[in-house]
Amino acid sequence: MSEQVRRAGPPQASTAPSGGSALHEVKSVGAAAPRAGPPQASTAPSGGSVLHEVKSVGAAAPRAGPPQASTAPSGGSALHEVKSVGARILLVKLSSLGDVVHTLPVVQDILTARPGAQIDWAVEKSFAPLLSLLLGAGLHRVIPCELRRWRKSLLAANTRAEWRVFKSRLQTEHYDAVIDLQGLTKSALVARLARLSATGQRYALANRTEGSGYEAPTRWVADVAIAIEPHIHAVQRSRALCARALGYALPPALDYGLKKALAQITRAQAAPETIAFVHGASRADKQWPLASWIALGRQLNTLGYRIALPHGSADELAASQVIADALNGEGKGSEPRALIWPRLPLDALTPQMAQCAGVIGVDSGLSHIAVALDLPHVQIYNFDTAWRTGPGPAGSAGVRQISVHARPTPTVQAVWDAWLGCQPTGAELRDAV
Repeated sequence: MSEQVRRAGPPQASTAPSGGSALHEVKSVGAAAPRAGPPQASTAPSGGSVLHEVKSVGAAAPRAGPPQASTAPSGGSALHEVKSVGARILLVKLSSLGDVVHTLPVVQDILTARPGAQIDWAVEKSFAPLLSLLLGAGLHRVIPCELRRWRKSLLAANTRAEWRVFKSRLQTEHYDAVIDLQGLTKSALVARLARLSATGQRYALANRTEGSGYEAPTRWVADVAIAIEPHIHAVQRSRALCARALGYALPPALDYGLKKALAQITRAQAAPETIAFVHGASRADKQWPLASWIALGRQLNTLGYRIALPHGSADELAASQVIADALNGEGKGSEPRALIWPRLPLDALTPQMAQCAGVIGVDSGLSHIAVALDLPHVQIYNFDTAWRTGPGPAGSAGVRQISVHARPTPTVQAVWDAWLGCQPTGAELRDAV
């Protein structure tokens, strides 16, 4: 069984396919009509030409006036300029938790390139508490919806009433840019419902990227559909899309914004230090065996660490109980070796995680929050997908987060070695064992 370890570092910028052209499709559906004037050309990051192709569907009339030019990251012209002062921007990334976390750096990128921009975010209600931590620290408004629940009872009176409230909140602003970062029909619907300013435009992905869902309506309702390199990390995909849409160069630093939002929280110094185990995942095939968690917990207990066990469902609570019982049953003192945290909303759980000395977890939303918090972290993969969603590739600058992959699952020793490897005193810890 081969095991691969990937060390953290910001996802590397990708370029368009070598020598190829990236296609920006501008299409009109219904009232979302293209602006008048010939298609504009710009330069792709790789140096190839970016073609803005204007297509009309139905009898909708084109908007008056030619597209305005701005400077693209490569120095070419962009189709539309979103000005820095007071620009109103709507991000549409509805779900899931990991995808929302991967999109967080976009907020700081935009504010770095467009100071004074007003950024709103449409998101599923269950993930809105995480984004609420950025209110006043990057986000202007969080607009929650419950499309997952509403689609189960479309004709119910409550659903219709809640939909009207969401639509009203969404349409209180007229946006200079609406960016669909999800690429699905449901996100296209939200983007289409949002209102534009007189010069506003909708932006979306023009193509599917590897390992991600994609549905054609996202580009049908967009004024500008932007082609992205198919083999790209999830974080970089969103960053590249927004940079291309708004015409700025990506900032060199990767900033999720959570550390700034939680900067006033003082980490508790009471011993023992805590390591959170993120053992729950949305899919059973992403999980790590309970026996492995218990063995790893015992090794960490030997070094004086206490294990924290968050959970988000009855099944995860039951698994937490099994781990806690196994670890606490061996304790000789009054202090428990493992604690089961109460079930917490994301705006309370994230600061709680920020207090930890580190996090070890499977490929799940909470593990991605650990990366966003820049905590020492090992991410466990049963599939070779860390290149797309996990900590950065081996050899990148910084070793605070490491991903470990093996089939059927990584061994306890591999995860243990990775944990020691992301500590500043890894050699000393090895000597202690």
